[in-house]
Amino acid sequence: MIAAWILSLLFGLASAAYWLAQVISANRRRSLKEGVALTVALVATIVAGQWLWRAGAPGVAASELLLIVFTTLSVILLKGVDSSALWPHREINVGFLQVVLASTSLLFLIPLLWMLITSVKSDDQMGKFPPEIIPRQQLTTLYQGREVGEVTLLSHGRHVLGFDTADLPNGDMRVALQDGSASTVVVPATSTDKVRHFSPRWRNYVEALQFLPPETRYGLVFLANTLIIAILSVFGTVLSCSLVAYSFARLRWPGRDFMFGILLATMMLPAAVTMMPTFLIFRSLGWVDTLLPLWAPSFFGSAFSVFLLRQFFMGVPRELEEAARIDGCGYISTYWRIMLPQVRPALAAVSIMTFMGAWNNYMGPLIYVSSPLKMPLAYALQLFQSSYGGEPGMLMAAAALVVTPVILLFFFTQKYFVEGISLTGMGGR
Repeated sequence: MIAAWILSLLFGLASAAYWLAQVISANRRRSLKEGVALTVALVATIVAGQWLWRAGAPGVAASELLLIVFTTLSVILLKGVDSSALWPHREINVGFLQVVLASTSLLFLIPLLWMLITSVKSDDQMGKFPPEIIPRQQLTTLYQGREVGEVTLLSHGRHVLGFDTADLPNGDMRVALQDGSASTVVVPATSTDKVRHFSPRWRNYVEALQFLPPETRYGLVFLANTLIIAILSVFGTVLSCSLVAYSFARLRWPGRDFMFGILLATMMLPAAVTMMPTFLIFRSLGWVDTLLPLWAPSFFGSAFSVFLLRQFFMGVPRELEEAARIDGCGYISTYWRIMLPQVRPALAAVSIMTFMGAWNNYMGPLIYVSSPLKMPLAYALQLFQSSYGGEPGMLMAAAALVVTPVILLFFFTQKYFVEGISLTGMGGR
């Protein structure tokens, strides 16, 4: 069975790549006949594959193989038997690469989609096996002045509709039949099926906020603490790391390369090695149970961010710096007016990475913060899991509320993030 699924996956990638390549090739040649033939072949393959999909993995592989066969036949009928025109190598490579990238991206999106889908499911839908992907809730109706759920059960050899009027202590259910007889029967709850419809349970998000302590103001206190930590961390990292990187890249002073090597060597130190000395320093300063240990270290630089910015500073033409010196700018003026505007993509990349790291930081608050009202969102989410881990709907709703700002930030700033990484020495510049 596993081998059949692997073969079906390979056939699927190959057929999708071949199909996409033929469509790209027909579009570039502006061939209407080929486009129509390819569409007819696709429809024929879908129709023929409907019955094959019911046969399991071998049927899936066979239906995917039909895609190649129908496409090949259609191209042969239009182009003849010219094999050089039948197999457009460049389009095949482009199509296969696009299919592989799309398939891989879907794999990384599965946990996010699962979180979002689970966050709008009802509690009785969580324990179903096999799990249901589409969030559905039981249909309800008014019966004798109160709202009851609709169920179906087998009565006299046929399925009839009923209303769940009462759940008995022994696990049975009192159902009012709607078959015209207006009778009421007592049946085991396992012998009935709830009538469901597509209905996301958005109330999970409201209940997740309502479960938070009142003094947190529906989590706004946690959000404010997280924003303070993230914004100050970004400001401190950008300021300190850009100054240090500019010194390493553009200034000449004794021992510069040696000190840069020492800085890079600190990246190989595990965080567990420096955890206890750092804690002792902050305790002697009286910073324990405050937010200072979570953002103050950013003003002392980060080895990776310094390295990233240094590589970008080294790529800036030296003529710009010399022109600024001729105009009377000193080192600080040159750094602020000339160099920083040239490294904006790298600054954006450092800012995004720092913000995401500060937003998701859990170990730092766990070590230094003990007051509930000083917790950030990551720590509050962990406490929420320990208290309400048995309610996955609310837990996933709370997790979605925490990660949504980071996802939106990366979505709207991914251009600057990718540009900042690819234009440095790390990207081959």
